[in-house]
Amino acid sequence: MQRFIVTLLVKLLPLCIAAQHGTIKGQVSSIDGNPIEFANISIQELITGTAADGNGKFEITKVPEGDYTLEISAIGFETKNQSIQILANKTLEIDIVLQESITSLQTVEILGIKERSYSNDVSFLGTKTATPLLDVPQSINYVTKELALDQAAFRLNDVVKNISGVNQYSFYNDITIRGFRVQGQRNSGMLVNGMRAMTSFWKQQLIPHIERVEVIKGPSSALFGNASPGGSINRVTKKPLAESRQSISSTVGSFNTFRTLGDFTGSISQDNSLLYRLNLGYENSGSFRDLQFDKNLVIAPSFSYLPNDRTRLNFDIVYQNSQGRLDRGQAVFGNGDLYSVPISTSLSAANDFLHEESVNATISLRHELTDRISFNSIYMRSSYGEDLLEHRTANTFATLAEGNKDPEQVEMRVFIRKRNWDNDGFNNFFNFNLTTGPIEHQLLIGYDYFQQLLQPGGSQLEARGYLSADGNSAINSFDPTNASAYMLDQNGNPMPNVAHFDLTDPNANALRDMSNYIYATRYYTQFRQRNHGLYIQDQLSINKLKILIGLRQEFFFDELNYDTDEEQFEEQRALLPRFGMVYSIQPNINVYATYVEGYEPQSADVANDPNVGGPFDPLTSSLLEIGAKAKWFNGKLNTTLAVYQLQQQGALYDANDANNPGLLVQIGEEESKGIELDLAGSINQNWSIVASYSYNDAVITESDNTEEIGRQKPNSPRHTGNIWTKYLINDGALKGIGFGLGANFVSERYGSIVSNDTPPIFPEYQLVDAAVYYKVEKFQLQVNVNNIFNKTHWVGGYDYIRAFPGAPRNIMTTVSYTF
Repeated sequence: MQRFIVTLLVKLLPLCIAAQHGTIKGQVSSIDGNPIEFANISIQELITGTAADGNGKFEITKVPEGDYTLEISAIGFETKNQSIQILANKTLEIDIVLQESITSLQTVEILGIKERSYSNDVSFLGTKTATPLLDVPQSINYVTKELALDQAAFRLNDVVKNISGVNQYSFYNDITIRGFRVQGQRNSGMLVNGMRAMTSFWKQQLIPHIERVEVIKGPSSALFGNASPGGSINRVTKKPLAESRQSISSTVGSFNTFRTLGDFTGSISQDNSLLYRLNLGYENSGSFRDLQFDKNLVIAPSFSYLPNDRTRLNFDIVYQNSQGRLDRGQAVFGNGDLYSVPISTSLSAANDFLHEESVNATISLRHELTDRISFNSIYMRSSYGEDLLEHRTANTFATLAEGNKDPEQVEMRVFIRKRNWDNDGFNNFFNFNLTTGPIEHQLLIGYDYFQQLLQPGGSQLEARGYLSADGNSAINSFDPTNASAYMLDQNGNPMPNVAHFDLTDPNANALRDMSNYIYATRYYTQFRQRNHGLYIQDQLSINKLKILIGLRQEFFFDELNYDTDEEQFEEQRALLPRFGMVYSIQPNINVYATYVEGYEPQSADVANDPNVGGPFDPLTSSLLEIGAKAKWFNGKLNTTLAVYQLQQQGALYDANDANNPGLLVQIGEEESKGIELDLAGSINQNWSIVASYSYNDAVITESDNTEEIGRQKPNSPRHTGNIWTKYLINDGALKGIGFGLGANFVSERYGSIVSNDTPPIFPEYQLVDAAVYYKVEKFQLQVNVNNIFNKTHWVGGYDYIRAFPGAPRNIMTTVSYTF
């Protein structure tokens, strides 16, 4: 009997033990309904736990019966403690919602922020502090890395279509915002982490290392000094995270596209005081354009050091190397028929090349002196080098014997050029959180410095024009009344120094014999530009009312022939005010109004050069804007509605003078008025969306040429619209499958102004894109089809010799793995 009882106990004991345990399973998500991947879930009393998967789901088994405290934490979110009760043989299903931690977003963006959706609630761009976008009295729109990945975007120009009032001007690093141009190399609207950095003008900026792209609409001179009146574009680089995360992806597709990306981050030290992140990107791609290709390399390491709770130091480098050819656009027959020449036709020769190299190095420091006072210091060193050989248009058709033009032959010229720039940016400011009676203040006082230096040796060989009668020199243009001064062919036509590009010749892109060209040398004399800025800003909070007051004193110095006996010095100054108000009419709805003035000096080499039509006055601008910002669906969806009036005085335009291709003209006044609507975020956990619409009436209001008054500004469509939506299936037989669908609309646009002539009109277009996603655990397959209906369209252009067609239908397939 005793033996029987022992045997029975041995058999029943495991069952009794098992009966005293339960299971916890659930999902961790943010307040906007998006899953928080890799969140940490722990049971405090048992010192055990797990991590959520890529979909925010978790499960803990064999938990003894009893009462416990569940702790859930994730970088960028408030840690949450929740009491739970485990019952024997039961599964506790629980959904955890974490609140994003605003306090963890330091006044300078040093640490990584774990965005997981198309929405972003906080920005440093509008105030230089971590301010909820709802409380910034100015329109700020953005594209997160999640949206860029879902659309298989690789360049800045690929994503700006998602933002109202923003569109391409050309193939270059060249964009319009509210009808005003923002260009690379002007240092007037292209920012990296809120700092001005030297960028290429010829190639669009790569974004594999970018966390998000932000656009602040209107002049931001009160914050950054020299700024484009239309707005500024800020690229926020990816920063280190404390938790280990690695991902790799590869994309193959149309036009012989191959891309591969890597993103690695985590902690180097056991106490998480030293963090790292490494982003890598490589591209080797062709194009739908003849002879065009891109070979790009991006290496972007970043390190964060947190010695204590009050001090944070970040160091990051972005190295970019680009090889390809400069694409000056499509030329069509002189009758102006955009469809008369294939959109694949470029004017390049097979021996052309463009090699660019850039390095950005940044050191950022934030230190909390007290609980209410912090100090921030940022230094950025950026360099850019250009090595170029190109056959390009002379901006006119070939001249015939009688002085008339041949509509099938494009006059050409050749540039061989090398230049190198170095930029230094230094920004220091204090933040004070103060209280005076019922008023809370967030006071900002700072000083910044920016310097751009063109290094010695910058020079260019240029071959252009028509050969002289003896063949020993070249004359820029042909004068039929003095034909004897030129070398003529058997038909009496002048002989070009560089052979014309024949639009009917299928071999026009062949190797060119450059040995007989007659060159003129242009020297880019060394110059230095410097900006000093003193600024103060106060954000006041009085119950539901917030007021922003800012003032900046700007000092601009331009030095031509720098460090030589012929040095020329020019100084300009500007006092730049900013004023805005935000009022909360509902907890989720704010209305705002703002007034800000802008300033953009003309560089001294342009302003004082009589060969290009100078001297020219500096650009000045002002913005008046009112609008509303709101959150919907429990904070999941952000919306912005803006109505604005923007004015600028002093813009320069190409005069399109065949005898002097560099000649510019200054327009008296331009005005942009319009309305914009943007929304971004989620309808629910599975359904994400971005959409925008813009009506922009951007016209010339004052000009010496009366025919220009009232004309729409170049590459400034009156109407643009965009929508992109993505739906993921998380349950059932189709679990892991997702679908994306989008459309983009742009109305007709003028090209650049041509003096005494009507500028070309580029037709409106509507494009449709789609995507399919399949995700299993840490593996995802993604297929994007762009321009599904193969719509022929032009994204912008100058004239009928420099039109910029958009890509035809193309397919991109991406495979990614996170581990």
